[in-house]
Amino acid sequence: MIDVFELTKVFALPGGRELRAVDAVTFRVNAGEVFGLLGPNGAGKTTTIRMILGLLPATSGEASIGGFRSGTHPDEVKRRVGLVSAYAGVYQWLTVRESLEFFADLYGVPRPQAHAEMQRLSELLGLAEFLNQRCSTLSTGQRQRMQLARALIHQPPVMLLDEPTVGIDVLGSQVVTEYVAHLRDRGKAVILSTHRMEEAERLCDRLALMHKGRLVAQGTLDELKQATGCANLVEMFLKLSHTGPLLGQREGGSDR
Repeated sequence: MIDVFELTKVFALPGGRELRAVDAVTFRVNAGEVFGLLGPNGAGKTTTIRMILGLLPATSGEASIGGFRSGTHPDEVKRRVGLVSAYAGVYQWLTVRESLEFFADLYGVPRPQAHAEMQRLSELLGLAEFLNQRCSTLSTGQRQRMQLARALIHQPPVMLLDEPTVGIDVLGSQVVTEYVAHLRDRGKAVILSTHRMEEAERLCDRLALMHKGRLVAQGTLDELKQATGCANLVEMFLKLSHTGPLLGQREGGSDR
């Protein structure tokens, strides 16, 4: 469902220097799978997601969603993707209902279908009590629930979750956990980008570790433990920060 092959992004810096923010990243995510894209701030996770979405052109390599390449068919890619980001804004003067209707209309969802999906998502995420409330008055947790619903209103087969639990409390994190389980049960292909290792261990079927723009290891948690000799993801990243690539010749490894 999601194919990324040798995806690279180089930014030009003053003085003729270059920053290789993402370096030959390759991975695949299947339907019904939650794939953790993990790394510290600055590892290249968000840049990778923006290239997958077609929001940022790649310097080289390619990404595709359902066979549509992000670089050549960005509109087709966006129709097939729902994005949840801690950094996404809301339209302050719209109500939650109006926001969901607006995004459904943007995606061309017929009004009866949009209303049926809104009802389903309201029950799933507990939106009913504030559907008619302006977004400017929402609490952090309510705003998060609205954004989770907004990403699913057009029923996309692929979901990209970029730091979805930043700035929220334990109850909000539990909502995200249940949401991810719901996405898996409905056969969505999911990329979860986070620097919270415990969250990733709990939610992801497979994991990819990013360091300075490169994928240094990927696999199931058990596979990564066996390959690195570490007991958990935190130990892996501590080892990575001190020694560099964890797996030597497997750096930037691929499923392709």
